[in-house]
Amino acid sequence: MFIPLKYNIRYLAVRWRGTVITAATFALVVATFIIVMSLAQGIERALTTTANPLNVIIMRSGVQAEGQSEIGMEQYRIACRAPGVATDENGEAITAPEILAMVNKPRYNGKMTNLQIRGVEQMAFTLRPDVRIVEGRMFRPGLREAIVSRTISNRFQGFRLGDTPRLGRGHFTIVGLFDARGTAYDSEVWADAREIMQEFDRERYSTVVVRARDEAAVQRIKDYVDKDPRLKLMAKDEAAYYNEQTKTARPVRAFAMFLAFTMAIGACFAGMNTMYANVANRIREIGTLRILGFTPTAVLASFLIESVCLALIGGAVGCVAALPINGLATGTTNFDSFTEITFYFTITPQLMFRGMLFAAFMGLFGGFLPAWSASRQPVLAALRQA
Repeated sequence: MFIPLKYNIRYLAVRWRGTVITAATFALVVATFIIVMSLAQGIERALTTTANPLNVIIMRSGVQAEGQSEIGMEQYRIACRAPGVATDENGEAITAPEILAMVNKPRYNGKMTNLQIRGVEQMAFTLRPDVRIVEGRMFRPGLREAIVSRTISNRFQGFRLGDTPRLGRGHFTIVGLFDARGTAYDSEVWADAREIMQEFDRERYSTVVVRARDEAAVQRIKDYVDKDPRLKLMAKDEAAYYNEQTKTARPVRAFAMFLAFTMAIGACFAGMNTMYANVANRIREIGTLRILGFTPTAVLASFLIESVCLALIGGAVGCVAALPINGLATGTTNFDSFTEITFYFTITPQLMFRGMLFAAFMGLFGGFLPAWSASRQPVLAALRQA
């Protein structure tokens, strides 16, 4: 026979001051855990949602990021003839040669950070339908004009609509702001590919992106590029490429786990201290419960449940406290390209559920020893307590 749960709930309500203090400790740990983990999730979401299952990125063999690659004009022409490349309504191959460069620019907080510039042609927008102009207009080919993501415009100095930041040797006019729906392109500035090549003294493209006709064609394109001895290039579907880029999130995730573990130790001791105090104040009650027929196992389970309930109350408060940061933009360094990657704090129901599980674990761990002590109280000695 188990002790009714309402017994534990009523006790927590009666001793509400101690309940609030201990629950606040658990809430702080859970909120910190969720906030830091939401950073890692935001990075991963920004990269993994970028991928189109039919897009294939062609780069120089052996490189880890687009900015490290070089593709000559002849290589580009051969790669575009790969079997399985889709065509548009005019019969033109859906391919987009691109040039990547970076510039060091100040954020609004004064810190200097590398910003990625992507030189594109019109077909790039067919391949990336998530990129849409939300303010201003598209840049005109052949002119020193650029468009920038709204996120970058809000984070970097000199990238507002109408500003003329220096990109390479010359100044470009920001004529439009775009939104990329939280993908990696929200971390970039886009301009005409030929203008970027000229300003940065480049004679080769960085990458070529092609659209496959179907999923089977993706593998045919990859095989063609990888095996053609004239190319010395490699091809990856976008999902594979951006999945490799998510290693940027690994240090953040490792830090989150370390910080959570360190703070959890303190929270467990706080919970343990509270539960030991509860046991000390309820010696006679424990003796009475034993006389009424409740077993030591029932007493152990009751105090464990009470500890877990206390932790879950704090966990729920921590989840709610972390919610206001959901959707806020921030940024970090992509360790492959060494450029800024902007992303959003991403708090999902799954992450909140993990936070609650983490709270329950802390309550279980912190409450076990006091619960064990309560279950081992001698009945007669407990009843003699004043």
